Amino acid sequence: MDKRERDVRAKHPRVGGLILALSAAPTSTAAWSKGADGEERLGARLDELSCSRLLVLHDRRLPGRRANIDHVVVTPSGVWVVDAKFYSGRPARRTRGGLFSGRRDVLTVAGRDRSKLVEGMRRQVAVVEGVVGRDVPVHGALCFIDADWPLSSRGFGIDGVHVLAPRRLFTLLKQPGELTPADVEQCRRRLRSELPPA
Repeated sequence: MDKRERDVRAKHPRVGGLILALSAAPTSTAAWSKGADGEERLGARLDELSCSRLLVLHDRRLPGRRANIDHVVVTPSGVWVVDAKFYSGRPARRTRGGLFSGRRDVLTVAGRDRSKLVEGMRRQVAVVEGVVGRDVPVHGALCFIDADWPLSSRGFGIDGVHVLAPRRLFTLLKQPGELTPADVEQCRRRLRSELPPA
């Protein structure tokens, strides 16, 4: 029994079941459920790619915060902090501002400003950099699961954060890099110790 069901039944002991049967779950609950499903699907695919050169940690807690990191992938090209997003519509990079107010790139999805996602990813990357040190490259990736990506899309970057589809993420994770298998394992151990499961 979830919190909503407990609350409705506690407030309306005699007709709570009827109220629940006749009312839909709030849209925020449905959106969270879709997002969780997308995160699990991406996690399962990352697990399929896992090997000695590509090590995966899922759902890690950020120290001192309520937020979590969906996936951390350690590869020869560095550590990838991956946030799975389940939005409909097309992600795009738009330039906002003018001559006097300063121009800046913003992330939009279906025309709505979603730049806070980029800011959140930059905070996650900073935490991971603090764990693995500045000698290890750390990449942030917002992975939009079922967004309206063009078939040929390679994604784009905003403020050092990759915004991409899963297929592009998987391609980038397989790229060669400077980290040896021993380096990859050492980074994973450090991250597993410093960022406990959420």
